[in-house]
Order: sequence, then C-alpha cells, then structure tokens
Amino acid sequence: MKQAYHILNGDFLTSELIHTVNNSNVIVCRECLIEGEVDAKNLGEFWSIRAKFIAHSYNETIENYYSKVVSEFDKIKVIPPNSEVCLWFENDLFCQINLWFMLYLLKEKTTLKLYRIFPIIQKNENKWIGFGNANVKELKMAYKNKVLFSESDRMLSINLWEAFQKSDFKKLKELSIQNYNCFEYLEEVCQAHIDRFPIYDSIGLPQKLLNEIITSSKSTDFESVFSEFSEKFGIFGFGDLQLKRMYNQQMKLT
Repeated sequence: MKQAYHILNGDFLTSELIHTVNNSNVIVCRECLIEGEVDAKNLGEFWSIRAKFIAHSYNETIENYYSKVVSEFDKIKVIPPNSEVCLWFENDLFCQINLWFMLYLLKEKTTLKLYRIFPIIQKNENKWIGFGNANVKELKMAYKNKVLFSESDRMLSINLWEAFQKSDFKKLKELSIQNYNCFEYLEEVCQAHIDRFPIYDSIGLPQKLLNEIITSSKSTDFESVFSEFSEKFGIFGFGDLQLKRMYNQQMKLT
C-alpha cells in the first residue's frame, strides 16, 4: 500500500487532521513567504535570507528558524517514491504563495502523486476563510474530494513561484488567467499581490485599507482592527503577526 503524506500550511490543523485521516505523516509549512526577500541563487542561500528576515522581524533566533521551519521542509527529501502527497492549502494569497513554493520544492519528485485539498466553501462570502471553521465531517469531505495535480498544474505552480520570486508582475498576471484544476480564484489572488506594490501611490493596497480601518473605526485596538481587516480583506490571508507589523508602523504615525 502506498504511503500518504499530508502537507499543511501552519500548525492549526495538525492534531485534528491526524485523527481525521488516521495518518501521522504530516509536514507543516511554517513560513510566511508573502513577506520579506525570497530571491536567492540556491536553496541554501534562500534559507539564510529567510532566517535573517524572520529573526529580525519577529524577535526570533536564526537557530529556531532552522529547527522549527527548515527541519519541516527537509522532511520532503525523504518522502518515498510513488507516495501520495496531499497539500492542504487555502485560496488566499498567503496560502497560495506557500503552495507555489511547496510545488517548487517537489518538482524533482516526479513519481509522487500530488493532490490539492480544497477547503469546503458553503457560501461565496466565506471563500477566504478556508479550513479555519471546518469540522471533522468537512475535513473528511475535503479529503475525499482531493484533486490530482496534473503535469500542467505542477508546472504552473513552479512558474508562479518563480514569477513571484523575481517580482515579475507581468508574468504573474499572464499566468493567473490560465485555467487549471488545482487553482481557484487565481486571477484575483495574483492581482491582490500586484496591488501591494502600486506604481504611483506611496503605499500598497493592504496598508491603505488598514489605514482606512484605523481612521474610521470606533476602536483602534489591534484585535478590533485585525478582526475587521480579516473579515473585509481576507483575500490577503494575513495572520495577526503580519498585520501587527503594518499596524505598528501606522500607529507610530498617528
């Protein structure tokens, strides 16, 4: 019987998933590639760049980055040939960038059967929530409805990562209008990333939207601001740590 492995975007689903699929072969992507430098000549330099960014931005240590983050990615190297690998990633920008990177890391493992696990979305307005509110029944349904990555899907993901890595917005836009089975809302998501780096405005769209919330809301405490931003602009997929950095920058100016 072929072994199955599950790659998750963050730790929040780990314990629930192990019981849902009766499988402990779980690899956790603990990166936030939506932030910081990602361009590097090789993977060793990439980890070094990311370790320094995370340590500087989130009061972490470089040692912890390698032990907590890189160690998980290293597990990919020992996945046996012909295994089934399920990628549990949501549709927002944060998760999609991490997904592209995972497919890039897996590109040499051509014998693996890779599957995208989509979150079960009952209402369109909840399409950016993902697995956050999923119960066991919905997780089992998501797993049952897994979609196989075709060769075209895999190549698209690799190309998306390389365009993102080089900040090639033109290429990213071109790739986003292609239609493949393992990607949803791709055009919206890629445009959301492009809007983070405006040509004429002094600040990107997320910062602009955050500033509007801060100036118009009755409460400017971070929890309230984060809740409102996540509800209105979930397409970016920012966690509290990412938004807090933007929030702190703005509060220093007010």
